[in-house]
Amino acid sequence: MEKKKFYITTPIYYPSDKLHIGHSYTTVAADAMARYKRLQGYDVMFLTGTDEHGQKIEDKAKAAGVTPKQYVDNIVAGIKELWKLMDISNDKFIRTTDDYHEKAVQKIFETMYKKGDIYMGKYTGMYCKPCESFWTETQLVDGKCPDCGGEVVHAEEDAYFFRLSKYADKLVAYYEKHPEFVEPQSRLNEMINNFIKPGLEDLCVSRSSFTWGIPVTFDPKHVIYVWIDALSNYITALGYNSDDDTLYNKFWPADVQLVGKEIVRFHTIIWPAMLMSLDLPLPKKVYGHGWLLLEGGKMSKSKGNVVDPVILCGRYGVDAIRYFLLREIPFGSDGQFSNEALINRINSDLANDLGNLVSRTVAMVEKYFGSVIPDDRTPGEFDDELKSLALSTRAKVEGYMDNLQFSNSLTDIWSLISRTNKYIDETAPWALAKDEANRSRLAAVMYNLCESIRIISTLIEPFMPNSAKIIKAQLGLPAELDKWDNTDKWDVLPSGFSVHKGDIIFPRIDVSKELEALEAATKHEKPEKKEIEGLAQIGIEDFAKVELRVAKIVDCVPVKRAKKLLCLTLDDGTDTPRTVASGIAPWYKPEDLIGHSVVLVANLKPATLCGIESNGMILAADCAENDVKVIFVDNLPSGSKIR
Repeated sequence: MEKKKFYITTPIYYPSDKLHIGHSYTTVAADAMARYKRLQGYDVMFLTGTDEHGQKIEDKAKAAGVTPKQYVDNIVAGIKELWKLMDISNDKFIRTTDDYHEKAVQKIFETMYKKGDIYMGKYTGMYCKPCESFWTETQLVDGKCPDCGGEVVHAEEDAYFFRLSKYADKLVAYYEKHPEFVEPQSRLNEMINNFIKPGLEDLCVSRSSFTWGIPVTFDPKHVIYVWIDALSNYITALGYNSDDDTLYNKFWPADVQLVGKEIVRFHTIIWPAMLMSLDLPLPKKVYGHGWLLLEGGKMSKSKGNVVDPVILCGRYGVDAIRYFLLREIPFGSDGQFSNEALINRINSDLANDLGNLVSRTVAMVEKYFGSVIPDDRTPGEFDDELKSLALSTRAKVEGYMDNLQFSNSLTDIWSLISRTNKYIDETAPWALAKDEANRSRLAAVMYNLCESIRIISTLIEPFMPNSAKIIKAQLGLPAELDKWDNTDKWDVLPSGFSVHKGDIIFPRIDVSKELEALEAATKHEKPEKKEIEGLAQIGIEDFAKVELRVAKIVDCVPVKRAKKLLCLTLDDGTDTPRTVASGIAPWYKPEDLIGHSVVLVANLKPATLCGIESNGMILAADCAENDVKVIFVDNLPSGSKIR
């Protein structure tokens, strides 16, 4: 009988020279799912990889004095090492610089072009280089990229476009027919309300201002835009558009595509529209999970708040990190990461509950029976309750895992661990051991403990594969009996099995000392604070004299005889319009400013500039040489005081 098939993917990762624990989150979750399905007997394909083209890579390689390929080769090696460290069991690793991928993407582009879904046009809009994303003015948040919050630049160039707008109605119809396609539901609502209802615009899918990308075969001065390139990996990795498409025919459509919520738009709007254009089936599910947050914000190298997974794994072991990521945070929601929360989880769940259970049980079997439990066993009180919970846990775990609820799965497994620990207290083996007449009852108690631990060791395997292996070895579980199908059966451990006491699996940690040590270990990761030379220091009393308020620009005109000045009419929350002259004309057109809210220095003494009485000043930033950006606060009401 042919095995059931399961295909799971993570996004292909941008080759960053500094990976943090947040990058591991999606991949660890996908790995747990892949291992779970393998244990169930599925033929699994688990794909991950790297997205290596684009202007940002080209710029970084140039700055480093190497070719783009040399630059990414070095970093990709580090990513592979991280996945190895994190015990990631991916079946394939794709690089978008792989020859087979590049050739397949060129064919995909040609197919969509010949169908009329790709056409030549001129792109004019806002471009975010870090995200390699184009945005309309209405999609920007405070004038910045809605995904990363970074600066965007005006871009204009000849480009090929994908007729994304053509597929808006088809996408909505598909969502309605397949409500399970986008999960959680909140992500689907966001896609419809924020992107499709306002009107999908056609998508720029080529660039000619840089060369590091896959050339368009029929117009080689253009390279294929990163999202057409990157998104195609899910099918090119399987051999689509190649001489051998066996894996594509076997595994596509994907069962689950896991992505962070910041790229749900690309995977639930652009990607399915591309597949519709190619007349290919859509993935069964795209699941957009939340972020790991640190000190109230998403982990980011630019913010200097990254947590190095290599340091954490080195100090606590890979399984402890995997467990924390999947247990602490309900998958789909944002969750807080802190070193203290991690250490507390290790102490309470892993050291006190699981580790202590295994150590105590194996030690008692060794002490009371010389490592081998006799066959003469007398049942007694509390046995049925433990057995009932143990045999019912697998079904609950499967129900949660099939819905990607990793945290709930682990919660139920830990309920069994807690109940097994309670069983020790209830039966008191140390008391039974004092009387030879209780020997057969003691044997039953120890056997029941070992059976429960056997079931637990297999149920935790998708999440903590190495710990599961250690527990099974200490338990003496024969390989032929180590099966997922045996986790809802009792009396599986055979007569004469022998336990083997080993090292403590999860040692307890001194929280305060460990936090200090961890701070020291990661100190070099934090950017040093540097004083700005020549910057005057002021006290809080001086700063308190400055009154900053939100003001909306209701009108804006050029100032005659002044090339740099614009005359702004502001609504500052009072009944009287305020006039401010600002030297921002080289960077902004008057019509582009009207309707935006800005930060106003409201108590600046009036000054006359080119005949205009200026009552205040608006705040702007010198972002780079000869580049000025006004600070917009469009989400705040006029008159709000900033402090």
